[in-house]
Amino acid sequence: MSAALHVPVLLDEVVREMVPEPWDRDKESFWLDGTLGLGGHATAILMAAGPKAGLLGLGKDGEARAQAGQVLQKFGTRVRIAACGFEDMHGPGRDFLQGREGFDGILLDLGVSSMQLDNPARGFSFRADAPLDMRLDPGSGLSAADWIKGQDEASLKAVLRDYGEEPRASAIARSILRAQPKTTLELAHAVLKVGWPHKETHPATKTFQAIRIAVNGELDALKAALPRALGLLKSGGRLGVISFHSLEDRIVKNYVAEQSTDCICPPSFPECRCGHKAALRKVLRKALAPSDDEIARNPRSRSAKLRVAEKL
Repeated sequence: MSAALHVPVLLDEVVREMVPEPWDRDKESFWLDGTLGLGGHATAILMAAGPKAGLLGLGKDGEARAQAGQVLQKFGTRVRIAACGFEDMHGPGRDFLQGREGFDGILLDLGVSSMQLDNPARGFSFRADAPLDMRLDPGSGLSAADWIKGQDEASLKAVLRDYGEEPRASAIARSILRAQPKTTLELAHAVLKVGWPHKETHPATKTFQAIRIAVNGELDALKAALPRALGLLKSGGRLGVISFHSLEDRIVKNYVAEQSTDCICPPSFPECRCGHKAALRKVLRKALAPSDDEIARNPRSRSAKLRVAEKL
C-alpha cells in the first residue's frame, strides 16, 4: 500500500483529542508517535499543532520508516525518525527533548499496518502463500515458523488461548505441531484440519493473531511502554492509544484506571498503605470507536478503540 493511499484509523478523533481546542499554534510543542507507520497521524498532528511543533517518530519496519520519511520530509528538521519500537522510547525521547520538560502528546497506534498485512512476503496473512515470518522487524528475532519449532503442545496451547482467545486451542496446537508449517497457507491448513465453525471470520484468524503477538512480544512491549510514556509526558501532556483487540485495550484501560486513582490498596485494607497518587486523568469517559462511515471506507478499522488520558 502506498503512503498516498494510506488512511490512518480514527484520524479526526486523534487530532481532536491529542491537540485539544483552544490550542496556541504559535507555541513550541513536542510530540512522539511511537508507531509511525506511514506518517499519517504524525502529519495531521503537526499540521494541527502549528509551525513550531516538532515530532519524533519510532518504527521497527525499515520499509515503513523510509516511506514515512518521504511523507514527512516537508516538515524538514521538525521531524526525527528513530529505528526502534515504542517500548524503547525512553532513550530517543530524552535525546529529542534535549532537557525540555516533556512531550505534549504521545500516540501509540497498535497492531499491524495495512501495508504490512497487504504485503504477502511479510507472512502476516493467510490470503496468499508466503514464508511464515510475521516479524514487525524482519531483521531481528525468530520468524513465526522458527518460533513454532521451539514450542511444545502446552506452550502453544497457552498462546492460542491467551493471545487469540481461541476456544479450540488444544486441538489446533496439536495440528500445528504435527504440520510444522513453513508457509502461511500451511499454517492455515493446519487450523482448517480441526474444522470450520460456522462463523463470519476465517477459522485461522485467531491463530494468526495469537502467533503474531507472541513472535513480536506485543503485549509485553505495551506493558513496558505505558509507564515510559507517562515518564516522558509534560504536565498536561496527553497519551493516546489506539488498540485493535480486547487484550491490548484491557491493558491500556487497566493502566489508565490505576494511574487515575490515588489509592490502589486492596478493598479489604482499612486504610491506605500504598501511598499511590494519581498521575493521569481520563480525558474520555470511554473509548472512542470509528464511525459507521469510517468502517464503510476502511473495514479494518471496525475493531479500533482510542483511549486518551492527560498527565496531571
